[in-house]
Amino acid sequence: MAKNLLNRYIWLIDTIRRYGRISRKELNECWARSPYSNGEFEIPRRTFFNYRQNIEQLFSITIECDKSTYEYYLVDHQQGRMSDWLLDSFATSNVLQGSREVASRILLEDVPSAREFLAPIIEALKLNSVIKFDYHSHIREQPTRGVVLEPYFLRIYRQLWYVTGRNTGDGKVKTYSLDRMSNLLNMPETFTPPPDIDPAEYFRDSFGMMVTDDEPCTVKLRVDLRQAKYLHALPLHSSQEEMVSDRYSIFTYRLRITSDFVSEILSYGPRITVISPPELREMVTSQLRSALNNYTAE
Repeated sequence: MAKNLLNRYIWLIDTIRRYGRISRKELNECWARSPYSNGEFEIPRRTFFNYRQNIEQLFSITIECDKSTYEYYLVDHQQGRMSDWLLDSFATSNVLQGSREVASRILLEDVPSAREFLAPIIEALKLNSVIKFDYHSHIREQPTRGVVLEPYFLRIYRQLWYVTGRNTGDGKVKTYSLDRMSNLLNMPETFTPPPDIDPAEYFRDSFGMMVTDDEPCTVKLRVDLRQAKYLHALPLHSSQEEMVSDRYSIFTYRLRITSDFVSEILSYGPRITVISPPELREMVTSQLRSALNNYTAE
């Protein structure tokens, strides 16, 4: 597909999404001001029809028309984050492509895990085919050779891509970071994914990427008012609830306690205090004592 044509699809979706509902006259006015009009004052009727068809096939998004007002609006048939993520990524890419003159003044975060293995793993998801790779875990000096995985789903978390699936060696469901893989191969063998495996449900009670067999528990954190504003914008977990007072907020969560959640709490320093459960409070204070000992021990 020509890149310029894909950009036109993205422009059309993004324009209707920003307006919410838009008339054909308003859409044509936006089109005339866009870099894709080539001097045309309106989108040709046949072109508009083709764009609508192709957008539905590519993004599972339908451009509907309200016959009572003759306004166009979007219907996302997936009703999930995938379409939004794709559109945001393409829209950002389009904006940056037109900003070369200020490129030296725009800093972006690197996502190295997507460069080499994202495409072949997505292909494996489409075909329900097995993948094989070597894995360089942070906790082992030597890589694990020849890991064979039935990939169930992909997830991006904090600028890193992860794949979750069944390790055929021990039969357990595990998660692997793409940036720690090497020598990945798409194998000819196929498998049938479990009908009850659901990505959102799998991570529902977990913070980050760590999933354990522990039961989730209720966590209460006392957060100063300044930090509370950041948690409004970026909740730590989907279960987040808040009770506000004059000097602080109490945030409540329902999740499993894992080492990465402890590390997250520690990263906020004195701005967050664990109220309960006692075991989480002890884990945090133990880590703080150990860190302090590094500065007091001779």
